[in-house]
Amino acid sequence: MHRAGPIAFAGNAMTNTTSPSSEKIQPQLRAVRPSDAEALCAIFNMPGFRWGTLRMPFEMVEQVERRIAKSGQETTWIVAEVDGKIVGHGNLVVQGSPRRSHIGEINIGLDDAFVGKGIGAAILGALLDVADNWRALKRVELTVYADNEPAVRLYKNHGFEVEGRLVKAGFTDGQYHDLLSMARLRF
Repeated sequence: MHRAGPIAFAGNAMTNTTSPSSEKIQPQLRAVRPSDAEALCAIFNMPGFRWGTLRMPFEMVEQVERRIAKSGQETTWIVAEVDGKIVGHGNLVVQGSPRRSHIGEINIGLDDAFVGKGIGAAILGALLDVADNWRALKRVELTVYADNEPAVRLYKNHGFEVEGRLVKAGFTDGQYHDLLSMARLRF
């Protein structure tokens, strides 16, 4: 998710499989494990999840295994579980350059069936807690599709502001889409 700039995803504006129910679920959050690769890969290949990211279709479990194995101290990667099933994930990656070490990038994604249930907010809240109270980050940033209104609303509710629009910078389902560059500052 970080390769061409992170695309944060907290819902699918095109094919949302959930009703606008107010039912909220409190997931169990924990650190990612190597054994999570298969469950995460299944989520990464869901149409709604893929629509909200720059990922290619048909991701392989081995690719996810490699990403998990390459995660280092600069990465906080968590999964959300409901009844023992992984239903979402999120990561916070701190910039490696000493002159940018005050910056972290966030990515979030959910199982299509669990969008709109408060799980994205729980993941985002946990990652921002790490950013603020464990890493002392001053800037947390992300990129999101401009037409992903539920995700944009989630990020604004957590203090993120739109810093810019990247015109036609994302390509999904045969069409170019605008991306928003968003950040939350704590100086």
